[in-house]
Amino acid sequence: MQKKSKWSPGPGVKILGATLTIDDGWVVSTAGSAIGICPDCGRRSRSRHGWARRNLQDLPVQGKPVTVKLLLSRWRCAHRECPRRTFTDRLPSVADPYARRTRRVGEIVGLFGHSAGGRPGERLMQRLGMPVSDDTILRQLKRDAEVDQRNSEIRVVGIDDWSWRRATSYGIIMVDLERRSVVDILDDRSVESAAKWLRDRPSIEVVSRDRCG
Repeated sequence: MQKKSKWSPGPGVKILGATLTIDDGWVVSTAGSAIGICPDCGRRSRSRHGWARRNLQDLPVQGKPVTVKLLLSRWRCAHRECPRRTFTDRLPSVADPYARRTRRVGEIVGLFGHSAGGRPGERLMQRLGMPVSDDTILRQLKRDAEVDQRNSEIRVVGIDDWSWRRATSYGIIMVDLERRSVVDILDDRSVESAAKWLRDRPSIEVVSRDRCG
């Protein structure tokens, strides 16, 4: 028997309703979990202290932007020795704390930033129903690079010019060639900046430079 699929921004989220607006596209009302789990001590709680609201940008539907309006519970932690008295629902598979976009949108922002750059990526995302600024794309790239750096040492690195704004402002992009992932973006393309970056990473054994003719 074929099952009907139900759209959702992620596990632990209940859809309350959806409205298509002229200005903002789809606005989806959702709610978090019915039981809270304290992020410090791990104890479960059913004692609700209040409510918190978050707006998240999610993947588009029918070419229209989607804004997820999350209604999250704020819970009391009943564990007497726990330093945290209250806490809000955490949805780690949906979005990071304080994030303005779902994780799946963040991944796409990073992919477009890696392949197209800031301003071109901004235009492409706008056409696809996921409007973000070029500054947001660059911040996402830097966050991804910082995570990669913390998780692994680099042995083989590729260095190339990277355009912040086409024909106006350039930096340097550093790529881990073994893992095929961006590890950092430098604000300028000076020899001094690249040399300092390499000195700070003694694990690097091979450097590849695209001289572009």
